[in-house]
Amino acid sequence: MRLLLVFALTFSILAGATEPTPMEVKIQAAIDHDRRTDADRERDRNRQPMELLTFVGLQDDMQVLELLPGRSGWYTKILGPVLEEKGKLYLSIGTNSVSAMIADKPGFSTTEVIPFDGIAQSTAEERRATVPEFSFGIRKLDMVLTFRNVHNFDAAGRANLNAAAFEVLNKRGRYVVVDHTRRHMQPDSAEVWRRIDPVQVIKEVQAAGFKLVDYSELHYKPDDELRHEVGRKSVTGNTDRFTLLFEKP
Repeated sequence: MRLLLVFALTFSILAGATEPTPMEVKIQAAIDHDRRTDADRERDRNRQPMELLTFVGLQDDMQVLELLPGRSGWYTKILGPVLEEKGKLYLSIGTNSVSAMIADKPGFSTTEVIPFDGIAQSTAEERRATVPEFSFGIRKLDMVLTFRNVHNFDAAGRANLNAAAFEVLNKRGRYVVVDHTRRHMQPDSAEVWRRIDPVQVIKEVQAAGFKLVDYSELHYKPDDELRHEVGRKSVTGNTDRFTLLFEKP
């Protein structure tokens, strides 16, 4: 009788399991590809790219802009191949290293870099950069993403980035912001400068015209005390991050 019960429970679990969608299969193929280094893969468990890209609603026929892709192009190596056939990936701001890395490489034939040389050191806020009012020069994109970058800019620079993202998107286009969490209303300091208050980010992005439509707890880290530099050995790789999904009305 016990064996029959175990069999019945096992069957019900297997029957309830869902097959991955074609989009999930495509994302997983990009995650598993050998273009990604061992160092890239070591961060998968922490960054959870499948779960994040599913949460934000990425589709392979979208026109997508990734801002400040970083020297390693960690997300670029996933986004470019996923969007190559039916969609398009644009990259802009701080792209010198990643541009050289993907040049003439399989998986990035439709990836395009939008030149940008407007970054300057902020004169208003220590340790931060700024950008002037600007336009990316394109329109009608479906999604803009930026990962762990908004903390690098002063208030004026963030406002200009948000306005440029708003301009570039279609109606109902999505704006995805991920960054290291700072405790609400905590004053700036050398210890927390690479963190930013998510309430402040929400307020600023909404001021640009966006509507907050969802957030994710994917990168919630209850043992991050939100008071140490994110590069500390005791914190790095385990920082609490917020993931916010906005929409252009």
